[in-house]
Amino acid sequence: MGISMDNVGIVVENLDGAIAFFRELGLDLENRATIEGDWAGQVTGLGFQRVEIAMMNAPDGSGKLELSRYIEPEVIADHRNAPVNALGYLRVMFAVDDIDDTLARLAKHGAELVSTDVINYENVYRLCYIRGPEGILIGLAQAVH
Repeated sequence: MGISMDNVGIVVENLDGAIAFFRELGLDLENRATIEGDWAGQVTGLGFQRVEIAMMNAPDGSGKLELSRYIEPEVIADHRNAPVNALGYLRVMFAVDDIDDTLARLAKHGAELVSTDVINYENVYRLCYIRGPEGILIGLAQAVH
């Protein structure tokens, strides 16, 4: 039996801003829709829900990112500012060709480095964490050739 990753979901308040940020990162917008009804709530356990979603694709087909903005029920918890050692889901890591260029482009959308610099990990990767839209923690990795 095979398995592959379908998508990672991130809940946001400003869907348009999140779409713009991830487009700048290099993802493509596949679809945007409003999902609502009891059937959707049966999947999530929330009961009736109305949620606006945007499905973003990695251009190489390696995975998808589902951005969601809940209209109903209202959001009840906020984990965006959790530190890197918090329990549970933490971040999404993206492989990029040029980390410096990526950081410069994302800074225009409010991205900030979590630490003071990009780190060279054993001459294999240049790595950093950034806070993206709404403080979401995102990892960037560039292979060192």
